[in-house]
Amino acid sequence: MTPFNFFFLLYFLLIPTSGYFQPLEDDGFISGVISNKGLDFAKDLLIEKGIDTIVLLKLPEIENTAQVALVGNAKVVLSDITIKDVQVNSSSVVIGESGIVVVVSGATVDLSMKWKYTVSSWLIGISDHGTASIKVEGMQVGLTLNLKNQEGGLKLSLLDHGCYVGDLSIKLNGGAAWLYQVLIDAFQENIASSVEEGISDKIKEGIEKLDNSLQTLPKQIALDKTAALNVSFVGNPVLTNSSLAIAINGLFTRTSEILVPRSYKNGYKVSSACGGLPKMIKVSIHENVLKSASLVYFNAGKMQIIIDELPDQNLLNTAEWRFVVPQLYKRYPNDDMQINISVSSLPVIQVGYQDIGATLSVDITIDVLEGGEVIPVACISVDVSASCGVEILGNNIAGRLTLQNFSAYLKWSKIGKLHIHLIQVMAANYDGNSLSANRGKAPYIYPTQTRAVGSLVR
Repeated sequence: MTPFNFFFLLYFLLIPTSGYFQPLEDDGFISGVISNKGLDFAKDLLIEKGIDTIVLLKLPEIENTAQVALVGNAKVVLSDITIKDVQVNSSSVVIGESGIVVVVSGATVDLSMKWKYTVSSWLIGISDHGTASIKVEGMQVGLTLNLKNQEGGLKLSLLDHGCYVGDLSIKLNGGAAWLYQVLIDAFQENIASSVEEGISDKIKEGIEKLDNSLQTLPKQIALDKTAALNVSFVGNPVLTNSSLAIAINGLFTRTSEILVPRSYKNGYKVSSACGGLPKMIKVSIHENVLKSASLVYFNAGKMQIIIDELPDQNLLNTAEWRFVVPQLYKRYPNDDMQINISVSSLPVIQVGYQDIGATLSVDITIDVLEGGEVIPVACISVDVSASCGVEILGNNIAGRLTLQNFSAYLKWSKIGKLHIHLIQVMAANYDGNSLSANRGKAPYIYPTQTRAVGSLVR
């Protein structure tokens, strides 16, 4: 795991939780909040990945001299000082007005190193070399981070950071008896400082890389050839003593439109009136997001679906309808058909506490396929009101769809009158999962589970 990946996890510590954003007029948001429970989970994951970046870290070579009784002036060099393992005793994450504070305390660090020394005097010259192991106990690491909005992006700042080494012990493999005391007296502080500086530098390096990466985050993501999502950040992240929240603009635009940076106003607020934070993460979508998506796809003429395949393919042949619509079969005997369904006016979308409601006006055009030509023969206008909701059941996502109102009337016809009430009855008993259609002309959603279908209102 690279230092960048380690500190990229810090970014997830700075993403959303309970409560909701109070948007400025005509703005829509996708927002989220991370509660203390979610922050603790992210903190534990962050520490685990952070250890991966520290293990095998090589510290600079240390050289020093010491006067040794009966031996002389000894020059000692410590090299290949490598962190081999890190064990964390306790950790915490605290949110304050100044930023997010992550603290690791009581950590134990195991290191290995090589040593060598030379002693030169007017009498003798002595040299030796070997290895040693080092154990650091009671190490503490802390960092304070802050996130701010910078022209729709995020600016990550490292306000404070540091590492403190507690007790340090050295175990020599070989060497003269006097060497151990020399290492303790002359090198203990050097080794401790090297560990502190090495870990502190890693923290600073990782935050700088993460901040550079945050600056490259796109402000607009193309979803398909029609729509793009404005993912620029709105307002500064909001920190409370129990959560942290961030919002993005979240509005849909045409892919051909160029996102122009705008000035972001202050005053975006997070309300904690949702009643506690029992979940790790909460995400909320303002209804303006859904309305903007609806507007983009409607104006682009993409709210259309052509049905040319059914489980019972005979239903798409005029012969099947000869008793219901005699004129259709008389004018086009044994010809195939297709159903062209298109939304005729901008859908009305309302987001409630537990569900999403929508009112659609749809034109259903019956087309006859004759000699390679598509011939529209009748059009039925349908007004539908429905609501849907999504919930998590164990490891599954369940959908709930309720049909609230349904009305239909004949808009125009080249084949005489149609029995609209039969179509209403068919719609009331229709199982949407039995439909196999050419969905290439419109965005669509596959429901994981249909929970209920509402009653028909005539």
